[in-house]
Amino acid sequence: MTDPVGKLPSELDQLPDRDAEETAEWAASLDAVTEHAGPHRAAYLMRRTLQHAEKAGVALPRLLETDYVNTIPTSAEPALDGDEAMEARITAWNRWNAAAMVTRGSRFGVGGHIATFASAAWLYETGFNHFFRGKEGGGTPQAGGSGGGSGDQLYIQGHASPGIYARAFLDGRISEQQLDNFRQEAGGAGLPSYPHPRRLPWLWEFPTVSMGLGPLSAIYQARFNRYLLGRGIKDTSQSHVWAFLGDGEMDEPESTAALALASRERLDNLTFVINCNLQRLDGPVRANFKIVQELEAQFRGAGWNVVKSLWGSAWDELFQLDTTGALVRRLREVPDAQFQTYATRDVAYIREHFFGAEPALVELARLLTDAKIAECFHTSRGGHEARKVYAAYKAAVEHKGAPTVILAQTVKGYTLGKGFESKNANHQMKKLTTDEFKGMRDLLGLPIADSAFADGLVPYGHPGADSPEVRYLQERRAALGGPAPARRVHAVALPEPQERAFQALHKGSGKQEMATTMAFVRLVKDLMRDKETGRRWVPIVPDEARTFGMESLFPSAGIYSPLGQTYEPVDRDQLMYYKEATDGQILNEGITEAGAMADFIAAATSYATHGEPMIPFYIFYSMFGWQRTADQMWQLADQLGKGFIVGATAGRTTLTGEGLQHADGHSHLIASTNPASLNYDPAFAYEIAVIVKDGLRRMYGENPEDVFYYLTVYNEPKPQPAMPEGVEEGIVRGLYRFKEGVAASADSPRLQLLASGTAIHWALAAQELLAADWGVTADVWSATSWGELRRDALEADEALLRGEQRIPYVAQALEGAPGPVLAVSDWMRQVPDQISQWVEQDWSSLGTDGFGLSDTREAARRHFGVDAQSITVAALAQLAKRGEVPASAVKEARERYGL
Repeated sequence: MTDPVGKLPSELDQLPDRDAEETAEWAASLDAVTEHAGPHRAAYLMRRTLQHAEKAGVALPRLLETDYVNTIPTSAEPALDGDEAMEARITAWNRWNAAAMVTRGSRFGVGGHIATFASAAWLYETGFNHFFRGKEGGGTPQAGGSGGGSGDQLYIQGHASPGIYARAFLDGRISEQQLDNFRQEAGGAGLPSYPHPRRLPWLWEFPTVSMGLGPLSAIYQARFNRYLLGRGIKDTSQSHVWAFLGDGEMDEPESTAALALASRERLDNLTFVINCNLQRLDGPVRANFKIVQELEAQFRGAGWNVVKSLWGSAWDELFQLDTTGALVRRLREVPDAQFQTYATRDVAYIREHFFGAEPALVELARLLTDAKIAECFHTSRGGHEARKVYAAYKAAVEHKGAPTVILAQTVKGYTLGKGFESKNANHQMKKLTTDEFKGMRDLLGLPIADSAFADGLVPYGHPGADSPEVRYLQERRAALGGPAPARRVHAVALPEPQERAFQALHKGSGKQEMATTMAFVRLVKDLMRDKETGRRWVPIVPDEARTFGMESLFPSAGIYSPLGQTYEPVDRDQLMYYKEATDGQILNEGITEAGAMADFIAAATSYATHGEPMIPFYIFYSMFGWQRTADQMWQLADQLGKGFIVGATAGRTTLTGEGLQHADGHSHLIASTNPASLNYDPAFAYEIAVIVKDGLRRMYGENPEDVFYYLTVYNEPKPQPAMPEGVEEGIVRGLYRFKEGVAASADSPRLQLLASGTAIHWALAAQELLAADWGVTADVWSATSWGELRRDALEADEALLRGEQRIPYVAQALEGAPGPVLAVSDWMRQVPDQISQWVEQDWSSLGTDGFGLSDTREAARRHFGVDAQSITVAALAQLAKRGEVPASAVKEARERYGL
């Protein structure tokens, strides 16, 4: 119901008022201020009162927005701990070389981005000079202590990479030749376009140019740092995660997907720095609105500490003259696209359109010179001043109990000249003219002579290896623990786990039925008990642990929580109760595959980030892995991650009743596109044991490879056979003969059935039908990895181009096998068809192409034509083509089996 004036009742109406008279006095005071001083003054007082209450710890809902001004006033800014003039010269050289590198590269049409770093230069330089800890020791004076070799983790905005290369050039880590080969890597002496650890592994730690993944990964990296600390594996207490982001990038859903997690877990080891230049790739981020205010509300609502650094020191005079609050009100109401226009228009336009909005502003403008107005509206932004950035960063690292986001306002294309600054097209502008460079040189005060442009090319600039600038830069980095960004790999081979965990699956299950999902979980549970490596396993699951039989890990391994368990679990009296602990080993993420993948990436790259190899396994409904988070799988490959990704309840027909959305028949096809992913579809428990053991050797042994494993496992219980002798190589390489057919006679027709995963059971049943009903002999092969068979064959083809003769393994395995080959799986036919061109026999395949459906396993398999009877008919059809069985046999079989 509503009250008499039509308003919904407030929650305050439900609370008893202990002193109604006092409440009325407060309301009357507010009414009096509104009447005599105006509503703006009343609003100002209310905001100040709420801010004061928040600082005093009074339990009130937080303000979601503050005024469009700096959070830290000039009077409260700390002194910058360094030589500001020297840092300005260093920044000038870096600005120059970043622009020169991209412009010189434009001769070859390889592109590049100039404007992003131009706007963000001070955001990076201030961090490099004062805050970002390296991996070679020493912490910052602000934080104290040592990162213990981990340092800080820097997620660099992808389009700002030229500025990072320019700084590494000044520092002597990158040569002029490498700068000139920006985006030209084929010759081996170039630089990748963006942060790519796989392409430049000594420099970049994190790939960030797939927008939105950087902020998501940064949150889970900060969380994983706390996980390592809580479990006593690594002291990460002094490691800080910095994520540099664009305001346009924040539109990606992944960018803000985990904000609540960061505040809920009090990740004060995390800082987002959002470069608010008000522009996305092709225009304003919020043309008719204000992106800074929107982001502030979003982050404050999620529980983050927000620091706004919007205005440069030139604005101080304007704010001091604003005795009525008219300036602050006007700044709040002007939309971003209009403010972008102010940055490009003359002073007369600004006086008319901005200050002409109300009389108080007209009066204020009369007190300002044209030069002052131009400086304020064209260039003076908080993100362009070292002191203001330093104050924001210091506030961030000193804030406890919550993560911090810094909203730094800048001008996109700053210092590049009027042709670039604040232009909608500047993201696509790849070069400056000679005259523009000369203007930039004069603005930055760089000692570069006109004669250096004689050949028509802009020159690189360097003050000299022993110059004061380079010495200062290197001294600052040495004090902070060495160069940054930097990636370091510590060669720590893990010992092989004891054999008994694997042997348990080698023996089979006898008559007892066991799904391969359960077999995998059982294996990992035993491996987690290993004295040497057990603590390094990181089980990751998005909410479905009980579905995958992992609840038995709850009481023994525990679920990680920074708060431990502050409640009594409802199932505490049960053997497998829900146990949370500060040193818990399981990461149980809730319903977020993206978050679970971000967990996996942090754990999978811990060997480099922290010098601590961890063994993550992430288990999920196979349909919700590659289909939903394939971009993160690429990020994992770029970041050289290691571990086991497990698609459980796999296939298009094994998950009874769930239907189309859960019926995965294509993840192996998507996975095959990722060069770092080794993809296996094991049929039996012992195959899983062999694959996992070999994976541990390849990823964590003496000669570790930068790969990860994708295994698909099924929820269909079956008796698990014991491992035959001598099949290990075939399991690992992708194919071996599991059961040879018994020929009824010497001249009986023969063929080869290749099957993967749960499909081997249909093939074995078809083997019996073919022999019993049609006198046909079939050999059944277990194809553990169609992908590895193809990888090996492609490598053989590449060797042939080099003049080397190699026979693909699949051709070797099937050499001389009689009859045609019929491949079958619970996947689309394209999955086994990957290897068809290297098979000498006649080839055909069966699969589950099309959409899934809800039904029993038997009905679904009949629907897709992959059950034993369908395989039998398909086999007879292939033999009939060869004239080895009568054509009538195919028709007869269809009728007999009701197809």
